[in-house]
Amino acid sequence: MTGTEGSHRATAYGDRAVLVEAADPADVPGLHAALLAAPLTGQADLVPAARTVLVLLDRPVTDRDLAALQRLVPAVPGDGSAREPVVLPVVFDGPDLAEVARRTGRTADGVVAALTGAALTVAFGGFAPGFGYLTGLSADLHVPRRATPRTRVPAGSVGLAGPYAGVYPRASPGGWQLVGRTDAVLFDVDRDPPALLAPGTPVRFRAVG
Repeated sequence: MTGTEGSHRATAYGDRAVLVEAADPADVPGLHAALLAAPLTGQADLVPAARTVLVLLDRPVTDRDLAALQRLVPAVPGDGSAREPVVLPVVFDGPDLAEVARRTGRTADGVVAALTGAALTVAFGGFAPGFGYLTGLSADLHVPRRATPRTRVPAGSVGLAGPYAGVYPRASPGGWQLVGRTDAVLFDVDRDPPALLAPGTPVRFRAVG
């Protein structure tokens, strides 16, 4: 079952989920916000990603669900003003800070000032439990991934890649440009919820050290 009338497409994903695929990645936060504000009957969870929102139901998918999702109009996402941001203390001594400064035409201090002044938002999670893709960087801070990924990036590393900033919740390989590090615990199975940076969460970086 698939609907294709609008600027996004709704497709049954198994028997109890629908994948909403946005034509423009910029529409994903609005689609997510619309489903938070007016959930489908039996909507159990939402999983936003770079171009999609997965709608999980506690019942079988119907043609009515697909039609409703195809007619879904993106809402204006909240700007986070009603929510206190998660403030991440960051030591800005990353091995790629000088490279990011060179690519963006700033000094290292200028990069730090831009990052600590940015109002970031968790667009979606992925890559590893607790990893949040943060949007809100100015366009001149969009830098490419490293040509050669590192075989091991330490937990807590703060990186940039394309339009996103992010923090590695655990040690792993990775190709993001590393600008700093934080000791914040991004994922803890004994915490409720386990992930510190859930989609829609406002985030700020604070320079320390």
